[in-house]
Amino acid sequence: MAEQRFDQFQSLQQQQTIAPQMQQSLQLLQTPTLELRHLVQQEMVENPTLEEESTEVSLEEASSPSEDDDFEKEFAELSQLDEEWREYMAQSRMSAPRRDDADEKHQFVMDSIVEPITLQEHLLNQLSTSDVSGEERELAATLIGNIDENGFLQVDLEDMSFDMGIPYDDLTDARDLIQGFDPVGVGAVDLRECLLIQLERLGKHHSLEYRVVDHHLDDLARKRYPQIAKRLSVAPEQITKAAEFIAALDPRPGSKFGGDTNTYVSPDVTVERIGSEWVVTMNNEQVPRLRISNAYKDLMASGDGREARSYIRDKIRAGKFLIKSIHQRQQTIQSIASEIVKRQQEFLEYGPSKLKPMNMAQVAEEVGVHETTVSRAVSGKYMSTPHGVFEMKYFFTTGYETEDGESMSNTSVKQSLADLVADEDPKKPYSDQKIVEELGKKGIKIARRTVAKYREELNILPSHMRRSY
Repeated sequence: MAEQRFDQFQSLQQQQTIAPQMQQSLQLLQTPTLELRHLVQQEMVENPTLEEESTEVSLEEASSPSEDDDFEKEFAELSQLDEEWREYMAQSRMSAPRRDDADEKHQFVMDSIVEPITLQEHLLNQLSTSDVSGEERELAATLIGNIDENGFLQVDLEDMSFDMGIPYDDLTDARDLIQGFDPVGVGAVDLRECLLIQLERLGKHHSLEYRVVDHHLDDLARKRYPQIAKRLSVAPEQITKAAEFIAALDPRPGSKFGGDTNTYVSPDVTVERIGSEWVVTMNNEQVPRLRISNAYKDLMASGDGREARSYIRDKIRAGKFLIKSIHQRQQTIQSIASEIVKRQQEFLEYGPSKLKPMNMAQVAEEVGVHETTVSRAVSGKYMSTPHGVFEMKYFFTTGYETEDGESMSNTSVKQSLADLVADEDPKKPYSDQKIVEELGKKGIKIARRTVAKYREELNILPSHMRRSY
C-alpha cells in the first residue's frame, strides 16, 4: 500500500469582524422607520428588561446611558436617567398635549391602510356570483389561476385542451365568461385582444379605432399615422384622433391590483421654513421609546441569586445599548438631513430644477462619519419638503458645470430636458441633436448620447414617435 503523506500548511489571515452589538447598531441605522418598530418588538421579546414608554418623550431630549465598566455605578446612573425621563414626560403631558384633530388625522390615515385585494381574488369573487354550472365554474377558476398580474391569460387553450383532455369549446366558454368580468380587458392573451375587448364593451366594434387596433397595432405603436391613413383611406387627422382615444384605454387592466396599491410612506424628516431659516424636524412619532423595566431594577437591587443577578445585568446592558443605538440613529439621520438642507437651499426655494450636485463623501466629511454610514442612514428614509416627499438618496447626484461656472445636477438637467420636450411643437418635435443645441443655449454642455440616455430614463419617446399629424 502506498505510503500516505500529509502535508501541513500554516497560513496567517487578517480578518475584520464586527461585534454583535455593532452589527445591531448598523442594522438599526439602515432600517426604515416603518420597519423599526417591528425590529424593536423582536428585541423586546428576547430582552424582558425592556419596555416601551407610550408617552410623547422625544429621543432627542433623552441622554444616552453611560458605558462605565463599574456596573453598580452604571446601574445608579441608569436609575437616575429613568427618573429624569419620567419627569420630562410628565412635563410634556402638561405642556404639549396632543391635539384632538391631530389624533383624528393620524387615526384616519392608519384606518385607511387596508390589505390590498389581488386580481385573482377579485375575479374569483365575481365568479362566485356568476350563474354558471359547477363544471364551467371549475374551468374558469383554473383559467383565473393562469392570469398574470397585468391581467393576461398565460396558457394556450389548445395546449390545455390536449394536455388535460378538456373539450376546447368548454375552455373558450370559460375564457369568454372571464373576459366579461371587471376590469375590462382581463383574460386577453395579448395587448391587441385586450384593447379590442375594451372597444367592444364601449360599443365601438365597427369603429375606426377597432380597425386600427385589429390590423395596424404595430404601425400605431411607431406612430406611422400617414401610412395607416393611406391603407384605411382616411385623413391622417382621423388616425390622430383615433390614436388619442386608443391611448386612453388600459393596456394592463390587472395592474391596479396587488401589494403596491396602498404603499404608505412616512417621512423620517420634515423640512420647513421658520422665519428666514429652513428647520429640520425628526419624525419621532413612529420611533419606539424604550426604557428599562422598574420590575427588573428592583430584582437587581434585591441581590437575590448570583445567576439571576448576572442574567439581569447582561440584559440591562443590552437594553441600554439598544436605547443608545436608537438615540444615535436619530442623531445621525438628523445631522445628515441638516447637511443636505444646508447644501440644497436653492432646491428648497425653487424646486427640483435647482438641485445641486452632491455626493455622500462630502456630507460624510462635514458630519464626521464614514461614507458608508451616510449610505446606510439615507437608505429607505424619506424627507418631506415644500416640493413633496423625496427619498433622501434623491439628493445625492452627479452633475455638470455650466458655461458660467454654476454647478448643476443631472436631475436638474433631466428636468430642463423634460421642460424642452413639454414646450416643443408637437408637429416638429426636437431631435436628440436639437435638444443638445437648445440645452447648449442655456449653458448646459451635454453629449447627444447622454440626451438619449436621459430621455429613455424619463420615458420620453424618440422624436419620430412624438410627432403629431
